[in-house]
Amino acid sequence: MSEANGEKRYETTLCYLYGEKGVLMLHRTKKENDINKDKYIGVGGHLEHGESPEECVLREVKEETGLQMTSYRLRGIITFVIDDIDEITFLYTCEGWEGELSGESCDEGELVWIEKEKIEKLPIWPGDKIFFRLLSEREDVFSLKLTYIHDELTEAAVDGKKIDFVV
Repeated sequence: MSEANGEKRYETTLCYLYGEKGVLMLHRTKKENDINKDKYIGVGGHLEHGESPEECVLREVKEETGLQMTSYRLRGIITFVIDDIDEITFLYTCEGWEGELSGESCDEGELVWIEKEKIEKLPIWPGDKIFFRLLSEREDVFSLKLTYIHDELTEAAVDGKKIDFVV
């Protein structure tokens, strides 16, 4: 994290594992003062000093799920602007792994397999609906910028071009 003029900037990874039971998601329920409290998100976390996005996503998925990814790829780079926070997130999907899911919870919440068709009905960030659509429509790596005021999505841009969106 870097700070300048009271603003915070983070670099993170986010990964969705696709399997027979659906998409593995984390229902964030355990941390107080969590910006993602009660929402469903992928697994991932903050890059540590000297760590590449690939090293980070491998480490975070292993720590949070117990699974070692064997087939994964970068799908997008998302810039989240939320109040005084800027977050650059490297978005991955995974379709192959080794090991067993380590229980149904981790330090941040419950791990849950969700059918793809049901994801949009869950409490997720409005912009997540946009990147899930992009994940289903595109094979190339995309750039997505999502601007929020608190929980409200106010602007979205794909590959540098503003888009209209319905929340």
